[in-house]
Amino acid sequence: MHAVAGLPAKISIPLAHGPQGRYACPMRIIRDYDYVENADRGASVAIGNFDGVHLGHQSVIDIARREGDKINAPLGIMTFEPHPREYFAPDAPPFRLMGREARAHRLEKLGVRRLYELNFNAALSALTPYEFARNVISNGLGLKHVVVGADFCFGKGRAGQAGDLVRFGREMGFGVTIAKLLEGDKGQVSSTAIRLALSEGRPRDAAAMLGHWHRIEGLVVGGEQRGRELGYPTTNMSIEGLHPPKFGVYAVQVDVLDGPHKGKYHGAASLGVRPMFNGEIPNLETFIFDFSGDLYGANLSVALVDYLRPEAKFDSLEAFIAQMDADCAQARDILKSL
Repeated sequence: MHAVAGLPAKISIPLAHGPQGRYACPMRIIRDYDYVENADRGASVAIGNFDGVHLGHQSVIDIARREGDKINAPLGIMTFEPHPREYFAPDAPPFRLMGREARAHRLEKLGVRRLYELNFNAALSALTPYEFARNVISNGLGLKHVVVGADFCFGKGRAGQAGDLVRFGREMGFGVTIAKLLEGDKGQVSSTAIRLALSEGRPRDAAAMLGHWHRIEGLVVGGEQRGRELGYPTTNMSIEGLHPPKFGVYAVQVDVLDGPHKGKYHGAASLGVRPMFNGEIPNLETFIFDFSGDLYGANLSVALVDYLRPEAKFDSLEAFIAQMDADCAQARDILKSL
């Protein structure tokens, strides 16, 4: 079997909403291409890693949606977990814009019905381009149509190209569309360009390529509660495994995704190592405006809206608090105009 250890071969996300917010069928996640129910076969699928689900990704997904509508096939995504780059270079610095859960949530919002989140392992990486087309796309998942970008490579050693997939599709009975790469105002829309914008403290430029705010999603974990003592209680979230945006203070929008405080809020967040308190492990600490309540264990989605200033170490707690007052006032001014 090819399922990820400790994860079921397929699951359902109970509520999915399409691009217009209308109720749709549940999105199902399939992780093993050798064991696929008939109901999960026959989709029109966009293939890729979809890190960030940016505008380029969305254009490919839209093509898969249109092709699927022509042949009455559900909209699907084929992606890989772990990311192939993580598989081949596990000790490289974190580069992902979002984790698997955040990616699934974003794809669900776009109306995806089948998420083929295949386990990228030694067996899959060893398939030749022809074997990948035959074993995975045709025989395994029984796909009716696939959409890939013009720079798509697949199979062992990335030896297969988009044109090869067209040829295999003719032989094996599935349609193929090659999507043009999307150009934005400042060049090609890519995960690499988005990472650069975030590294340079330009979240609005990143958002222009993403088509949405860059978000850090995760569980609220226990902290040292210094913020509470200073009058600024914060939620603490790990950024482990994610590409780190520029360290500093941000104006943020906050979605509490579950629990009694579920809803949308504004706030200010500090991303980094907390030099004022000699921290070492980067995390995200968010102060939510006009909020009182316990969020430990809740899932949050924090959108980086504007970069306010770099991290700094202050001469006194009084100076630190005064700066936080100024940061929050600036963040409120920015966020009220959204």
